[in-house]
Amino acid sequence: MSAGIIIGVIAGIVAIILLIWFISTWNRLVRLEENVNKSWSDIDVLLKQRYDMIPNLVNIVKGYAKHEREIFEQFALARQTAAGALASGDVRGVGAAEGTLAGLMPRINMVAEQYPELKADTSFVNVQNQLVSIENQVSDRREFYNASATNWNAAIQMIPTSIVAGMKNAMRRDLFEVTDPVQREAVQISFD
Repeated sequence: MSAGIIIGVIAGIVAIILLIWFISTWNRLVRLEENVNKSWSDIDVLLKQRYDMIPNLVNIVKGYAKHEREIFEQFALARQTAAGALASGDVRGVGAAEGTLAGLMPRINMVAEQYPELKADTSFVNVQNQLVSIENQVSDRREFYNASATNWNAAIQMIPTSIVAGMKNAMRRDLFEVTDPVQREAVQISFD
């Protein structure tokens, strides 16, 4: 065999190895990106359910506490902001809006404390229970989303995967987190 044939065979083997690496890396990035998309979709569904339930809670409380107009307006604005951020896929915006909503929930509960007949209302109790259940699910899904987004962000920055990520125009994903330290406090919902 001549040196040219040996070099050609070696170059062909190297080219095949590089092609296999490129395809497997591309497919790995697609899988990671789809995990991030799916985990955000799971959160999206739950938050839409919650945003649809909030007006029910506000309307129930409004029936008992008509003079608490300011808090109802704040809830409506926060819900509208959160729904808009969710619809546009703005993870940071949703995180900020969620923080605002979480900060308003204790105020609704304080209003409920002032009206014992409201606390005894089965509709109010049912909506509160459903909101707590959804909040627990959102918390679980938020953790999964953040893990998926972290895996994605790490993968697209690592060498040599970053080369394929650049060809794929891969962009970092924001984590879903509460940014206001005051809003990091646990929301207290009481059924007493």
